Amino acid sequence: MERFYLIAGHVAQVELLVPQGVKLVQLRIKDQPKAEVTRQIARARDFCAVHGAQLVVNDYWQAALDLRCSFVHLGQEDMETADLAALRRAGIRYGLSTHNEIELDRALSHDPTYVALGPVYPTLLKKMKWGPQGLDRVTRWKAMAGATPLVAIGGMTPERLPGVFAAGADSVAVVTDIQTANDPEARTREWIRACAI
Repeated sequence: MERFYLIAGHVAQVELLVPQGVKLVQLRIKDQPKAEVTRQIARARDFCAVHGAQLVVNDYWQAALDLRCSFVHLGQEDMETADLAALRRAGIRYGLSTHNEIELDRALSHDPTYVALGPVYPTLLKKMKWGPQGLDRVTRWKAMAGATPLVAIGGMTPERLPGVFAAGADSVAVVTDIQTANDPEARTREWIRACAI
């Protein structure tokens, strides 16, 4: 599992940042018509293929299936409606979001490629009904997840990386720190360097 996991909100971000050396990127599209979602996913899929990066499609599992993508990320609500058996038959891997131990147990029962825990720190990007989980929770989650990779998300900065990895995270997903950077390309390169240590 790549240690640096970029989350992009638009295919244009994928095209801007993947060439900086990103190997794992999630396309998280919100509030767009179906045709636009399909267009962005197809374009990101092809762009990532050319650049040797793994694209993860957030939420839109049916579009990922139709467009022959190889990886999706599902939230707890999406797990209710997603056809996980169809994804498995198509060879599509999936990661699952978790926020408490019941959700983690449920997620692990579906044999995901990874589980995500968040927010680890306070996050500005979206209103969360869960408070910051903290590093102790990361350690506990990793103990419960065992061999399943654990992705930490929420309030991540390069300065917090050593503690997050020491706590047991296998990968760190980054959203706001790069989206709000004055120079997202330079910030992405900084993240890649920091995660390589």
